[in-house]
Amino acid sequence: MTGFHGSYRAQDVEFLLKPIPVTMVADIHDKERLIQSGQRHYSEMLTPEKLPSERYRRLFYAALEENRERMARDCLTLAQDILQQVGSRPTLVSLARAGTPIGAILAHLLRKLTGHAIPHYSISIIRDRGIDANALDTILQRGAAPESIVFIDGWTGKGVISDELCRAVTAYNRRRETHIPPHLYVLADLAGKAFCAASADDYLIPSSILNATISGLVSRSVLNEVIGPGDFHGCVYFGEFAEHDLSVWFVDEIVNTAKRLQPHADQPAAPGRRACSEQRRKSLARRSEAFIATEMARYGITDRNLIKPGIGEATRVLLRRLPERLIVRDRGHAAVRHLLALADEKGVAVEERPHLPLHAISIIRSAHDA
Repeated sequence: MTGFHGSYRAQDVEFLLKPIPVTMVADIHDKERLIQSGQRHYSEMLTPEKLPSERYRRLFYAALEENRERMARDCLTLAQDILQQVGSRPTLVSLARAGTPIGAILAHLLRKLTGHAIPHYSISIIRDRGIDANALDTILQRGAAPESIVFIDGWTGKGVISDELCRAVTAYNRRRETHIPPHLYVLADLAGKAFCAASADDYLIPSSILNATISGLVSRSVLNEVIGPGDFHGCVYFGEFAEHDLSVWFVDEIVNTAKRLQPHADQPAAPGRRACSEQRRKSLARRSEAFIATEMARYGITDRNLIKPGIGEATRVLLRRLPERLIVRDRGHAAVRHLLALADEKGVAVEERPHLPLHAISIIRSAHDA
């Protein structure tokens, strides 16, 4: 099987996904009802994506200007962490789709750091359904050493996907008798579940604001009846959005910023840095678990999947789901301007809580918990 590049260049990424025509749920209310009733898994359907409004696009460009240097520095840090942990010939495997822009940036930086050809694939992982084993098979069949594989995502919220990755890769290794490390590398690890992270701060990663137009015009992954046993997980390619696509432009913006910040990026960092500390992970995980438990009790919620902590997760919910409320620490902070705009557009109630340990969380109220 072969993948495709979406709207990216071949050197940016290869999606090991199957482009499919998906029957989309026409109404987000129908989607929410089907998910919460258990009639359909979230991965089986998509609501139609829309281009962002002009107001929202302006907020994206403002977020990029305010956060480009932070993101570029964190990408440099993560690239150097990968070299220290894996060596000079990693195989990057980003988790579609939030991980894809990060993986593409890292591929460029690592080529500069090592002088080697660094492959970058983007594959599907789905909560409760695991990772795309056919995609992993393909990567290994193309000659990747199992120990060279590095899984990339943008951030952790509660750590659901990192837990899924650990379970799924462990099961894959057992079936295939191989030894792929189930290690996740992210820019921001709020949950203490990533193996390596550039930071634990809830900051605005600019690529989290947009959907397909910053991710190669590719939808989130789909796993339904049109995916056969020998297929990659599916996706929809939104070619009709090509005029508004920022995917390649965004990669180049962050890569060029990183090169400006560190002109000698071909010099690896000194060994012994702190990036992948077990102590750090445990401390963050304890903090995260306590916070989630408190919020579930506060709102009378029994399903952890309905709590979406952090800017990235709150943004995804406002873009794709129907949250009951958005909670922010400071309405006036630049990091939540786009969230307030989305909440305004969708009529979502906003609550301000000055002592919130994150910039934002969103709450989806289940019919069963109402």
